[in-house]
Amino acid sequence: MTSLELLTWARGPGLQAALVIFIIGMLIRVLEILLLGRKTDLSAARAGKMGPGLRTILSRSLPVGGNWKQHLSGYLWHIGFIVVLLFYAPHIQLFKEGFNIAWPALPTSLIDIITIVTMAALVFSLFLRFTDPVRRMLSTAGDYFAWLVTFIPVATGYMAFHNVGPDYTAVLALHIMSVNLLLVVFPFTKLSHAVTFLFSRWYNGANAGRKGVRV
Repeated sequence: MTSLELLTWARGPGLQAALVIFIIGMLIRVLEILLLGRKTDLSAARAGKMGPGLRTILSRSLPVGGNWKQHLSGYLWHIGFIVVLLFYAPHIQLFKEGFNIAWPALPTSLIDIITIVTMAALVFSLFLRFTDPVRRMLSTAGDYFAWLVTFIPVATGYMAFHNVGPDYTAVLALHIMSVNLLLVVFPFTKLSHAVTFLFSRWYNGANAGRKGVRV
């Protein structure tokens, strides 16, 4: 298979299959959460659930206390990844081709800077995982795999943008293939927390709010 054939497959059937697996996988994960059996709380409610649940989603997402380096690197790469994904012109074109929706893109020079910051933050987060004894002890192979499948699309996208490598088509194909891999493994790894954290934090806050406890 030539580089052009691989690129054509990756942008076509490969991407379509990855999207189907991603959507079905995430639907299953969400349904598992929603259908999870819970014992009926027979105690009298002291407060409402909706407000405390929403407040907990926000409060637990703010960098309060803890290691500021960990918070900073985490926020930088999460935000950078989303910005590059949604506001880089070629990515927007893919959304337009697939879903017939589009929005203004950010300047490529700004996207370039954000990509560098994102990669640096990802590398720094891995450095913290290696150097912090507690984090290193708690880390599993799945954690390192999740980091790898997140980093490769960013790195290969940067390489394709700057035409790094002897074959631009091959690098671009590798970039899209890495994105497909990310989509496929997303629902089945800890990466799914990008969606499921909303449910878990809302439930904890709502449950505490019903008991009259502020979290």
